[in-house]
Amino acid sequence: MTNLSVNVNKFATLRNARGGNMPDVVQAVKDCERFGAQGITVHPRPDERHIRYRDVREIKPVITTEFNIEGNPIPSFIELVLEIKPAQVTLVPDAHDVITSNAGWDTIRHKDALKDWVKVFKNAGIRVSLFVDPDPEMIKAAAITGADRVELYTESYAHLYETDREKAIQPYIAAAQAAARYSLGLNAGHDLNLTNIAYFQRHIPGLLEVSIGHALICESIYLGLENTIQMYLRQLSDF
Repeated sequence: MTNLSVNVNKFATLRNARGGNMPDVVQAVKDCERFGAQGITVHPRPDERHIRYRDVREIKPVITTEFNIEGNPIPSFIELVLEIKPAQVTLVPDAHDVITSNAGWDTIRHKDALKDWVKVFKNAGIRVSLFVDPDPEMIKAAAITGADRVELYTESYAHLYETDREKAIQPYIAAAQAAARYSLGLNAGHDLNLTNIAYFQRHIPGLLEVSIGHALICESIYLGLENTIQMYLRQLSDF
């Protein structure tokens, strides 16, 4: 079975829109875990427009599953991750002004910097994943950095799925094969939802974890949070 890590950023977005503490992000984390999520993901950005650094610190003591912190490895992010020591850090090459993550690392161009960051986190006992496009050459270079896993950026799969899902999945199959060839664990995320997740999971060998936030929270408005998480778990089951 592929593990489901729920990205709780959107709970914070809703809270921040009104001020106060509704919804309560820490309670949302507890509920997601209680409803079956096998991990929690947060992506704090420098402007703190959704998850705040304070939220990350408040989530850490209550979490009972795997904690995944993702983001651009700027100095303040590195300090936060080393303080919190999550199970996993996912390094994402976000520009400061992007609405959401929109590209994977050029692991060839940034190889030396990535090596340094990976070493820092691994020396602290934190598993390191690199956010990459489904390109075997980028995955090969990711392995050279010493990373433990790669997270495949799945926006292009989701975009093409409705019109040609067989074509949409092919680059990801090749990417998964490359990850296996270079002994990298495999995660995936971005624009995966209840419509396209099962087909992706069935065709990607060795998929360890998916991180889903925006779609899951939107679907839960109609379906309920507990029901939505359970629906994802069924979709991700090997049975």
